[in-house]
Amino acid sequence: MIINRESLSKNIEKRIKTDLEEHKVSGASVIVKQSGETVYKNCFGTTMPGGDKPVTFDTIFRLASMTKPITAVAIMILVDRKMLSLDDAVGKYLPEFKEMFICNIDEEGRLINTEKAKNEVTILHLLTHTSGIGSGDIGNMQSEKMTEKDRETLESTVHYFSKQGLAFEPFTKEAYSPFAAFDILVAIIEKITGEDYNDFIKRNIFIPCMMRDTTFVPSQEQWNRLITMHNRENKKSCIGYTTDNCVFEKFPCKHYVGGAGLISTIEDYSNFAEMLLNYGCFEGHRIMSKESVNLISKPHFPKYIQLGTESWGLGVRVIVGDDNRLPVGSYGWSGAYGTHFWIDPVNKITAIYMKNSLYDGGAGAVTAYNFEKDVYEAL
Repeated sequence: MIINRESLSKNIEKRIKTDLEEHKVSGASVIVKQSGETVYKNCFGTTMPGGDKPVTFDTIFRLASMTKPITAVAIMILVDRKMLSLDDAVGKYLPEFKEMFICNIDEEGRLINTEKAKNEVTILHLLTHTSGIGSGDIGNMQSEKMTEKDRETLESTVHYFSKQGLAFEPFTKEAYSPFAAFDILVAIIEKITGEDYNDFIKRNIFIPCMMRDTTFVPSQEQWNRLITMHNRENKKSCIGYTTDNCVFEKFPCKHYVGGAGLISTIEDYSNFAEMLLNYGCFEGHRIMSKESVNLISKPHFPKYIQLGTESWGLGVRVIVGDDNRLPVGSYGWSGAYGTHFWIDPVNKITAIYMKNSLYDGGAGAVTAYNFEKDVYEAL
C-alpha cells in the first residue's frame, strides 16, 4: 500500500500542534520514507522549553535505548566476519561471567544470591533481554546501588554486574536490561577487535551510512546543537534535569553505554533505518549481510517466553501478531527520552520520531503510539 502524503501530513501536523499547545512536547522532528523516498519530513517547536530557537534537521537528540539496535548491528558485523557467534558464552570473552548465581529478594527486601545458574549467559541472551543481567525489578535494585565509581567507565560497570546475581535463569524468561547487558556486548566487541568502540562503529557504521553527528562523545559544537531536555509540570513545559557532561543519566560520555549513550540527528538515524530496510546496504556500501539483518529482525523467543503481539529480535522489538498498529514483521525500538522508530519491510516504510523529554518517554510513550497510528491511517 502507498502512503497518502496529504493524509499523513494532516495527521502528523494536527497531532503535534495539539501536543505543543498542551505542553506535552517542546520540540520534535519527524521523517517518514517509503521505498527510499521521503514522503514526510518536518520539524516542530523549539530546542528549549520556552525558548525561541526552532528545532531543525541539524538539532541533535539523545537516542537513549535507540542506541541498542546500533550495538546489535556492531555485533552482527563481527558475526559476518566469523569473529564471534551468537551462541558463544559471554564467559569465553569475559571469564568473570563464567559462573553466575541467581539473585532473589529476601523477606527483608535485601538482594541475596542463591543457587548457581544452570546455563551460561550467551551473546544471544544479552541481545534479547533473556540473560537476567541488570533485568527487571532485581536489575533496577542493583542499578540503584551503583556508586559514581561503578558508573565511571565501561570496565567498572561490567565488573560491577559480573558480581551481581542474575534476575532469573538465562533464557527462561525475558525482562528488559536498560544498559547492563549491552555494556557487556560493548566490552566483548572491544576485546575481540582491540579497538575503541566509538571508533569501531564510526568506521564500520557511521561513516558508510553518512551518520555525521552520531557519537558517544559530542564535540563542543555538537553540545551546542543538543536539544534541551523537556519536562511537563502543572501542565506547562519546563526544562528537565540532566547531569553535566552526560548524555544518558549519570554515565560519563566516555563510558560508551552500549544500550543508551549515543546522540544523533533524525537524518542520521533515518540513514541507519534505511540501511536495515535495504538488508545491510546503504548507497552502495554493504554494512552487514542480508542474513544478519534477517537475524536482527526475526523473533528469537521460544513460545513459553513470548507474550502478546511483540517479541524480541536482536536489540529490537518485532511485531508477531495481527492485533497491533504495525504490520507483522515490522521491527524497531524507542528511547527513554521519547525517540521512536520502526522499519516495515512489507510496505517498505521507515519512520523516525525524535524528541527529548522526561515526560512521556520510552516504549510506552503516547507520542510513539500516536505516530504509528497517524502513519498507518494514511495508508
